[in-house]
Amino acid sequence: MVQAISTSSCCNILFSKSHRSTFPHSLHRFNHYSPSFAHRISTGVQRKAVELPLPETVTQQVQNKEQRKTQFAIENLTSWLLKQELAGNIDAELTIVLSSISLACKQIASLLQRSSIINLTGGQGTINVQGEDQKKLDVISNELFCNCLRSSGRTGIIASEEEDIPVAVEETYSGNYIVVFDPIDGSANIDTALTTGSIFGIYGPDEQCLIDLDDTSTLDQAREKCIINVCQPGRNLLVAGYCLYSSSVVFAISLGKGVFAFTLDPTYGEFVLTHENIKIPESGKIYSFNEGNYDLWDDKLKNYLDHLRQPGSNGKPYSGRYIGCLVGEIHRMLLRGGIYGNPKNKNSKNGNLRLLYECAPMSFLIEQAGGTAIDGVQRILDIVPEQVHQRTPIFIGSPDEVQKLQKYLA
Repeated sequence: MVQAISTSSCCNILFSKSHRSTFPHSLHRFNHYSPSFAHRISTGVQRKAVELPLPETVTQQVQNKEQRKTQFAIENLTSWLLKQELAGNIDAELTIVLSSISLACKQIASLLQRSSIINLTGGQGTINVQGEDQKKLDVISNELFCNCLRSSGRTGIIASEEEDIPVAVEETYSGNYIVVFDPIDGSANIDTALTTGSIFGIYGPDEQCLIDLDDTSTLDQAREKCIINVCQPGRNLLVAGYCLYSSSVVFAISLGKGVFAFTLDPTYGEFVLTHENIKIPESGKIYSFNEGNYDLWDDKLKNYLDHLRQPGSNGKPYSGRYIGCLVGEIHRMLLRGGIYGNPKNKNSKNGNLRLLYECAPMSFLIEQAGGTAIDGVQRILDIVPEQVHQRTPIFIGSPDEVQKLQKYLA
């Protein structure tokens, strides 16, 4: 007897091999049968229903393909910047400036990793405008930054911690952007291979500042114009960022629409997006102050720090961490939360950190991540610099932690 297997229209009808000869040969090529034909062959025939699984739908196949693709998809800094340009967040000139900064950071990272091997540790034997002894890599890193920015052809003014005054790029290579930077933050850590970093901020000038190097009669006027253009409050920043040199090299940046971090892949020398739209925790259990200066601080701040050292509701006090590198402190804070402070003291009435190229860019980043940055009285980004190398106290970190500090300082 022929055994027919009745299935859904998407499946084949199968026949027993022994009775296949009773049907025309051409019928065996059919995959789907009409109802009338199925009725005719089922007369007097035992039928058995079989459940067969349906194949994956086209949608499922596409979704699985996209999932497999995203496992290997990598977005580097260059492609991310191009996307931001297409979205209208930056223009093509700013893209070039940022690419030149990232190149300088790669070069500095390479020198730091080989500093002991190629004899780049120790002092340069010179003193910068702040009266600080310069390390060899302070000078070299400053030159790297300046050369990369000049060669971009999009930078008009350069202001650095290592330069006495802002440098106006020669007219031949000049652009419209003002770039302020600290080429090596935490340079005291270089000789012991500890964390260091670079900090940068980018402003758009009110008017272009150009210097004709042959026209010495107008040099002072041009310099004055440069200083005026550079001394802008942090709220005017277009872009701010840092590069961390540690166990990994991390390039963090904000265009005013969140904070993004890229980690250098040494395999092919590209910064790869690893932290997207970073949000600082609302609170944290880490505080970072140089407590060697404790006796030089005012009593209100001392009371605050004494409170942090007391066990909390969980029976544990805050943890004290101090790296000696602002970039390292801010990077940890963005990911873990907490508070960092560099207050004024009896010996440093205005604090130790520079407003223009340290405090303002870092405050811009922290606020973009949802944090707070103050000098103890006002918002850091609202301070208008009167001098290029002006210093300021700073308290920066998770909003709840800074708010707690303000209650003690009030």
